[in-house]
Amino acid sequence: MTEASAILAIAHRDFIKLLRDRTRIVSSFAFPLIFIGILGSSLQSGFGGAGTNLLVFVFTGVLGMTIWQSTAQGIISLIADREEDFSQEIFVSPISRYSIILGKILGESLVALPQALGIIAFGFVLQIQMSPDQLARMALALVVIAVFGGAFGVIVLANLGSQRAAQQIFPFVFLPQYFLAGLFNPIGHLPLPLDILSKISPMRYAVDLTRDAYYSTTGERVPLFDASTNLTIIAAMFVVFMVVGTFLFVRAERNR
Repeated sequence: MTEASAILAIAHRDFIKLLRDRTRIVSSFAFPLIFIGILGSSLQSGFGGAGTNLLVFVFTGVLGMTIWQSTAQGIISLIADREEDFSQEIFVSPISRYSIILGKILGESLVALPQALGIIAFGFVLQIQMSPDQLARMALALVVIAVFGGAFGVIVLANLGSQRAAQQIFPFVFLPQYFLAGLFNPIGHLPLPLDILSKISPMRYAVDLTRDAYYSTTGERVPLFDASTNLTIIAAMFVVFMVVGTFLFVRAERNR
């Protein structure tokens, strides 16, 4: 009960911080809506005759990417807590280090998931067809994706010493994955070097799991893998990110 209470307390703190940060709320919705509304619509207008609705393709990709990236990037608050010496106060408490990290991931997941509601509502505005079954499948997939993104954020930020370094590194971490994950473009027939990079790109599996949740009821073979394969890979990556990321972060705290 002590560990569960600690996880919920840390998560509640991050969610309250979001409610008080109106600028972050607005910016977190604006970025994906611009991608879907402008890029998705223009791709569909220019290349929509290829057989796949590119607006839906971009919509599902941006939906998965946004939740994954928002949680990963939100873990930057670990560095803010470190600079404010708040993390040291947490780490002297008699709770597991994994509980602390899980609390941060849960909190940032609660921050990221409401964005999905706004993106899905915008999808209805663009007349993207979504059945109750598809919405239910995507909701479950997005919960997994949010937690997975948080674990990725932990292992990245565990190696960074300041918020400034994190803000400089994150664009280089995320931007290549937009293309390697097939956010806007099909990646079924990449050259071998790019195919290898794509297969080790965590965002790829977040995007593909979202598309599998949507397209599994339509019969279209848009996703690269089925849901079970994506979930297996995500589970394996999650364990690695959590174990290694938590170890590195705790070691950095002890060496301060």
